[in-house]
Amino acid sequence: MMFSLRMLFEATADATTLGYWLNWRVLICAIWVFASFTLSIWMIWEYEIKDRLGHSTQETQQDKNKLRSCEAWRPCLRQIHPIWMLAFRVCAFGSMLASLIVKTLANGASTFYYYTQWTFTLLTIYFACGSVISIYGVFICNRKRTEGLNEHLNENNMEEGQHVPLLSGKPSNLIGGNIVSYSKEQSFSPADIWSYIFEVLFQINAGAVVLTDCTYWFVIFPFLTIKDYNFSFMTINMHTLNLALLLGETALNSLTLPSFRISFFFLWTGIYVIFQWIINAVVSIGWPYPFLDLSVPYAPLWYALMGLIHIPSYGVFMLIIKLKHELMMKWFPQSYQC
Repeated sequence: MMFSLRMLFEATADATTLGYWLNWRVLICAIWVFASFTLSIWMIWEYEIKDRLGHSTQETQQDKNKLRSCEAWRPCLRQIHPIWMLAFRVCAFGSMLASLIVKTLANGASTFYYYTQWTFTLLTIYFACGSVISIYGVFICNRKRTEGLNEHLNENNMEEGQHVPLLSGKPSNLIGGNIVSYSKEQSFSPADIWSYIFEVLFQINAGAVVLTDCTYWFVIFPFLTIKDYNFSFMTINMHTLNLALLLGETALNSLTLPSFRISFFFLWTGIYVIFQWIINAVVSIGWPYPFLDLSVPYAPLWYALMGLIHIPSYGVFMLIIKLKHELMMKWFPQSYQC
């Protein structure tokens, strides 16, 4: 068994030749990849674009999962001030950026040849965007707190017979001991757009990080001796820090993980696969992962298997968020706001 796995992982051919691409294995793998693209685009149209254009005639679960801009920076518990989420995101961004710089200085630009670095970079971008959004959230929180306090004073004055116009008539919530108001009306603004993009980044990372770490620890790591892989502290760091920080973020934020957003996860991986096909067709550089090699006899099986693994990878994170929801509702029923 070990011998057959060794032969499978070592099998390769020159991908720059025309003969490499003109065979049935490539055709089947291409069908898998472009079928996932087609399905993903259909899901995005059906549950994102079509719904937002107002073509839906009834409320669906996806309607309930629409993001309000405040949810991008609002912690899941009212007692947690948004500044704590800002601090976490800044620290996470700094540690991931430092790791990425060290890895790049050690291996050069070739480090971005791997899916691990693609995902690590995407998560770094996520925390960078999250830091900016949290800064905006802290500003909004402080401004609304001031308005809420002014409203409270004006209401007291009215009770005393002094008629003073209210500065704000919006409902308020208590966050971190501060009175903060949120508008229940949905408005199409730049903040909503950036919050939507931010949520999509979170959902792509949710699946991609699990896929990356599980593939490494359960598929690649057991067979490191087959090829001379460079097993170092940075390798371990790249496959543990990402998940640890993402779990910490998940514990704090108010973001959701609707099932149909797996479409963006499939698109992300599909873009990486097509990128690898183009690079290997032009330059004889070798495949970063043995199961991407289209010359091995079981290439279609490997591609189908890696595609199917996306579903449990995304599903695991859905279960984590569901577990978080259940525990928070049990432990903090008056404070939980997701």
